[in-house]
Amino acid sequence: MNLPKLFEDRMRKLLGEEYEEYLQCYSKPHFGGLRVNTLKTSTEEFERICPFSIQRIPWVKNGYYYDTNEQPSKHPYYYGGLYYIQEPSAMTPASLLPINKGDKVLDICAAPGGKSTELGAKLCGEGLLVSNDISNSRAKALLKNIELFGIRNSLILSEAPNKLVQYFPEYFDKILIDAPCSGEGMFRKSPSIMKNWEQYGVDYYNKLQKEIILYAAKMLKPGGLLLYSTCTFSPEENEGTISYLMEECPEFHVVNAIPDLQTQKELELSYEGFDFGKPEWVDTKEELKNCIRLWPHKINGEGHFATLLYKEGNTNSKNTAPKDFKTAEYMEYNSNCGYRDNSNLKNAAAYGKYGNSLSEETIEFLDDLKFPINRDQLIVHEERVFLLPEGLPNLKGLRILRHGLLLGEMKKQRFEPSQALASSLKIADYDKIIRLEINDPNVIRYLKCESIEPEGDYSDGWYLVCAEEYPLGWLKIAKNNVKNKYLPGWRWM
Repeated sequence: MNLPKLFEDRMRKLLGEEYEEYLQCYSKPHFGGLRVNTLKTSTEEFERICPFSIQRIPWVKNGYYYDTNEQPSKHPYYYGGLYYIQEPSAMTPASLLPINKGDKVLDICAAPGGKSTELGAKLCGEGLLVSNDISNSRAKALLKNIELFGIRNSLILSEAPNKLVQYFPEYFDKILIDAPCSGEGMFRKSPSIMKNWEQYGVDYYNKLQKEIILYAAKMLKPGGLLLYSTCTFSPEENEGTISYLMEECPEFHVVNAIPDLQTQKELELSYEGFDFGKPEWVDTKEELKNCIRLWPHKINGEGHFATLLYKEGNTNSKNTAPKDFKTAEYMEYNSNCGYRDNSNLKNAAAYGKYGNSLSEETIEFLDDLKFPINRDQLIVHEERVFLLPEGLPNLKGLRILRHGLLLGEMKKQRFEPSQALASSLKIADYDKIIRLEINDPNVIRYLKCESIEPEGDYSDGWYLVCAEEYPLGWLKIAKNNVKNKYLPGWRWM
C-alpha cells in the first residue's frame, strides 16, 4: 500500500522503533466485527444461535470478530436487529462511556449509528437518547439503524451543534463525540480515504473538532461525562483537541475510562494491547496520559483514540466522582435489559385527553400490545401516532427526523402499525404471531417483500412475523387475503 509520504514521515517520527511493526499491519487483512444488540438477546443466547464462526473481542463485552469470508449482513438475524456490523476498534468509545438507565444521552455526530445503537441498548428503554448528525442524508441511515435496533426512547435530529446548544444547555448526563476526523485509522480498510487525507489534511478536521467539543461541553450537566473519540492517529486531532478543551473549559478533567482490574475480571474483559495518551506530543498536561490509543499493530483492529472527561460543578445529577463511578456503572451495564410488563390500556377513555385524535381502530390495536404505553407521551402528527420519550424540552425549530417511537399511521377505517414498532417488540409483547423457523424459505421471501402463505388457520388481523423468537415485521390477513407488510425500503436485496 502506497501511504502518503507526509503521513509516513510523521508516523515514523511518532512511533520510533515501533514504526516498522506498525507498517507491517498494512500487509494483513482487516478484521470484521459485529456487536450484539443486548436489547434483543443476551451474548450467551447469541453465541448459542449464531450461524457463523465468531470470537469474542477481548475489550467489548458484546463484541465479536467474524470470518470476513462470511456475510453476516445476509442473514435474517441481521434483519431482526440482533447485531450491528462494526469495525472492532470503533466499538470502543460506546463501550467505555458508562450509561445509567434513565440517563439523558447525546451522540452528537451519530451517523450511521454504530455508537448510538450501543448507547440506546445500554439505556434499556429508559431515559433519552438524542442522536444527531448534521448531514441529513447520513441521518436517514442513522434513523434506520436506531429503528432496526428497536430503540424506543430516541430523538433523531439533523442539526449543527451550535443550534443544539440553544435547546439543550447543561441538559445531558452523558455525551459521546465520535468526531469527524482525517481517518488515518481507516487507510487499511478503505484506502480511498487517503485521497481525502491528502486533500483536507489534519488542520481542516481539527478546527471542526474544537468547535464541536466546545458546544458539547455547554450541553453537559455539571457532574456529567463526555467521551471524545476519533479513528485517526494525529496528535493534533486527539490529545491536542482535549488539551484545547481543558484550556477553554478548566472544569473538565480527563479520567481513566478503563475499568479496574476487579471489574475487568468480573466482566471477563481484557485491555491488553491498549496504549495511552502522549502528552509530550502536544504539551505537558499529565492528565492526557489517561487518554486511550488503540494501534493496529497492538490490537486486532484498525485503531482508535478515546478520552473520557468529567465535568466538575454543583449538580443534582446521579453521577459520582470519577474515582467511584467505574465499577458500579460497568456492572449495571452488564445486567440484562428488559421492559417492564404493565397492564394494557383498556378502552378509549384512557385516551380522553386527546379527544378524537385517536381512532377506534388505533385504540383497539394499542390495547393488544403488552408493553407499557404512557398515554401522556402519545402524540398524533399528520395521522401518525408517536410515543415520545419522557422529559423532552420544547423542540420547535429543530430539524427532527423522528421524535420517539413511530407506532403507526391512522388511515381511513384502519390503523397500520409501523416497521419501527415491529422492530421494537419482543415476541411476548403481542399475541398474534406467525413464527417461522430460521431456515424456512418463507423467511427470505418475507424479507424480500414477496407473498408468503403461512401454514394454519388465521383469523383476520395484524400478525407479527418472527424468525424463531425475533420479530421481523408485520403481515395482514383479511378474508383469507395475506398481505406482506414488511417495509419495502428495508427489503432483502
